[in-house]
Amino acid sequence: METHPIDWEHWARSAHFTHYLEEIPCTYDMTVRLDVTRLRQAAGAGRAKFYPALLWLTARVVNRHEELRLWVDGTNRPWVYQVLHPSYTVFHPETETFSNLWTPYDPDWKTFARSWAEVHSRWGKETAFAPQPDLPENCFPFSMLPWTSFSSFQLGLPQGERFLLPVFTAGRYQTEDGRVQLPLAVRFHHAACDGFHAARLFQELQAELDGFDPEGDGA
Repeated sequence: METHPIDWEHWARSAHFTHYLEEIPCTYDMTVRLDVTRLRQAAGAGRAKFYPALLWLTARVVNRHEELRLWVDGTNRPWVYQVLHPSYTVFHPETETFSNLWTPYDPDWKTFARSWAEVHSRWGKETAFAPQPDLPENCFPFSMLPWTSFSSFQLGLPQGERFLLPVFTAGRYQTEDGRVQLPLAVRFHHAACDGFHAARLFQELQAELDGFDPEGDGA
């Protein structure tokens, strides 16, 4: 796990960081509807599995921006993970519970897809809360709720005031006017991300979805 400290003296957001981490701890949630038509078409044609592709595209954007990879040590000193891997839920109908799995991020889609398939094959049927060993610290959480759509979703983390990484929750997609729409909620920590950064994440993720090519996407 590679990480490096923020250069505090030259960091433009040092005052904002202190204010929203220590003086007025603040998190917020945003929900948008993403157009996943292209991804849905690729999945329907058997060219890519929907869930791992969505995870990979999200991780691609997350790993592009420093503010989405921040964490703090015991003295509230900010650090940046060099890379973040998606940690995600897998549902078990027989027990009505889920497990947390993770797949190492790779900038090449095909490499990531193979790794996801290996993880799913080995651990996907295990019903323990976290059956896959060696979960690294540098993972961001992603949950899928395929049973219902929503226009708003708020995640309560009463002891998460120092958890700076974004937390993703996706819902059931719906077809409207011939386009497939997916609700995606993200919990942000204001010490790390302002509204500008949140909007950029959604905009770039939409651009990734619009341009996804499972046969050609790579580094």
